[in-house]
Amino acid sequence: MAQNIFEYELIAEDGDARAGVFHTPHGEIPTPIFAPVGTQATVKSLTSRQLTELDAKLVLANTYHLYLRPGDDLVADMGGLHAFMAWNGPILTDSGGFQVFSLSDTRQIDEDGVTFKSHIDGSTHRFTPELSIRIQENLGADIMMAFDECAEPYDREYNCRSMERTHRWAERSQAAQSRQDQALFGIVQGGVFPDLREESARFIASLDFPGNAIGGLSVGETKPEMHAMIKVVNDVLPQGKPRYLMGVGTPRDLVECIGLGIDIFDCVLPTRLARHNAAMTDNGRMNMMNAQYAQDERPISATCTCYTCQTHSRAYIRHLIQSHEMLSGTLLSIHNIHTLLNLVARIRAAIIAGEYQAFARAYLAQLKA
Repeated sequence: MAQNIFEYELIAEDGDARAGVFHTPHGEIPTPIFAPVGTQATVKSLTSRQLTELDAKLVLANTYHLYLRPGDDLVADMGGLHAFMAWNGPILTDSGGFQVFSLSDTRQIDEDGVTFKSHIDGSTHRFTPELSIRIQENLGADIMMAFDECAEPYDREYNCRSMERTHRWAERSQAAQSRQDQALFGIVQGGVFPDLREESARFIASLDFPGNAIGGLSVGETKPEMHAMIKVVNDVLPQGKPRYLMGVGTPRDLVECIGLGIDIFDCVLPTRLARHNAAMTDNGRMNMMNAQYAQDERPISATCTCYTCQTHSRAYIRHLIQSHEMLSGTLLSIHNIHTLLNLVARIRAAIIAGEYQAFARAYLAQLKA
């Protein structure tokens, strides 16, 4: 049943770049797509209405954080994440694995799962593949992730063991799934080692998930290494299912990785940069604290159609920042998320028109950062 609900339509290809549509119970996701991150059931500083006005098609929420606070049982009692955060579009939840494994000083891994201490109060908790799936089913996202281990990328011996454990946990995650209105994605691991990545991609593909993710990248390896691993994996993963590159989302990464066959991206970058007073543009980042903007009547970008640029000046945004007004983070988040959503929409149009290669060359040539 899940396979029919979560159909992926491949509409156009230009080289390895793809345009498609992934169908979910809460709406169609046009790909390639960027998903703003709503870690704790909120995209920081934005309302669900503002996300709708930005034309966001997919939002990510975090299993680890919502398990700890307010608790997945509470979210389920409130009608699931869609009702809880008043967001009617598709939602993706990660498995909690990345957050758990990032707690390197306070967690212990064994074959069955991971024991860790809460970053909130130091209390001890344990995640297993089965519990991760139960939490994600309580949250009720349209797309959920198999529990995996995100290992340091350069230790081959450990990556081999970790990858094999991830495969066993993928099987257990799949066996634990009880809801058919959620798409469970498998995750490919293997560090920066092409043979491990190929082996992992073949195994995860054999489990016939509705979609597949690539994890363990953008965690310290070089860009050429990341691109090489993506190519190895995408040469193996099935054409007829979406491919999700986890935790990646600079403009350059979007353009380059879409060209390597990636369909779905998420990243905290646009809202994090907003909280640090930076605006994303097609020409690079702007530090809105710079004194040169103190009397600048222009918008952040003259070609941007977001609410911020259509309404407010650089001078006003700089004033808000200097005055420590919360509105600065909201206005910059609106602009930054719009910039990425608009970029993937333009790339999608270029792929459909058979013009991706020319678009990518022109865009990357003008991009400074």
